[in-house]
Amino acid sequence: MSSPNPDSGAVASCHAPAAAQEDCCDKPAPRDYLFWGSLAIVAIAYPVGALMGHQHDSAIGVFTGGIYELFNRMWWGIAIGIVFVGILARVPRELVMGLLGRDGGLGGLGRATLAGVFLDLCSHGILAVGMKLYERGASAGQVMAFLLASPWNSLSLTLILFGLIGVGWTLTFIVLSLVIGLVTGYIFDALVRGGRLPDNPWRAELGEAAPLGQQWRAFRRSVHLSPSEAAGVIRDGFAGSRVVIRWSLFGLVLAGAIRALVPEESFAAWFGATMGGLWLTLLATTVIEVCSEGSTPIAADLMNRAGAPGNSFTFLMAGVATDYTEVMSIRDTTHSWRIALCLPLVTVPQVMLIGALLNQF
Repeated sequence: MSSPNPDSGAVASCHAPAAAQEDCCDKPAPRDYLFWGSLAIVAIAYPVGALMGHQHDSAIGVFTGGIYELFNRMWWGIAIGIVFVGILARVPRELVMGLLGRDGGLGGLGRATLAGVFLDLCSHGILAVGMKLYERGASAGQVMAFLLASPWNSLSLTLILFGLIGVGWTLTFIVLSLVIGLVTGYIFDALVRGGRLPDNPWRAELGEAAPLGQQWRAFRRSVHLSPSEAAGVIRDGFAGSRVVIRWSLFGLVLAGAIRALVPEESFAAWFGATMGGLWLTLLATTVIEVCSEGSTPIAADLMNRAGAPGNSFTFLMAGVATDYTEVMSIRDTTHSWRIALCLPLVTVPQVMLIGALLNQF
């Protein structure tokens, strides 16, 4: 069965209202070599890294040690993300859009941004939830605002940043990231309204809005707690997160390879508070794929050792905007290269401008 390109304005057949067809676009091809190849490498490297411990005196040791350390930091985010996705798959689309705002606008963007802040997940877990929100009918702008606000603004990482760079700088970074999320979301929704980006095909399935309280009561009555229901949540969550897990595992392998080739200690020496250092920071955060827990200490090192707050902010924010795991997951979910590539094109100039200004303080 052929699927029309959403970029052309047509709605693919798997976007039909039938429940059996709703998630067909989530499922990778049966022979998913990227998923199984990355999983095999991680499955081999992880126990080797655990056995070698901190004896990273060879490229293989650094690679396997990096896989071991990064996987220990990111697995819980993926696991919680799977649970959230499984639960979200059971929440009626109308209720999700009632909470986020069916008509978008600044109110809907603000609610999506705050939802991203309050979900205590790493970037890999939040990405799976963001993709499911798109399938629930959220606008492209709401999804982008949600993704940009959330990866390192979780409560746990906020507390870590308090200790690493201080309360003042942490709060400054959070406020600036919220501004970027709102501005980016507004631009995305404007591009959709102008026909330059395709609309979310799932929004066409939304019916007339019922009162939010009525929808919530109906949803609560439909919830039945049981072992079989819990197993179904995990099963559906894994199926809905498969695309994100695939790219996260591949990113983990790439991050381990980069660790083996690029010493982390060199960052502070290369990336000072200059325009050259800022551009090198952008290049580094684009190439180096790490989860939010992995990027936080590196960003703190840029702040404390290199004396470059703008580089620190750029490393955190541009890492989200240029993360190929995120870009490819967005492309796979929306079936639109234009939406996926607009994320770095719209966000990076904002980040670089703010980074240059922060380096003046």
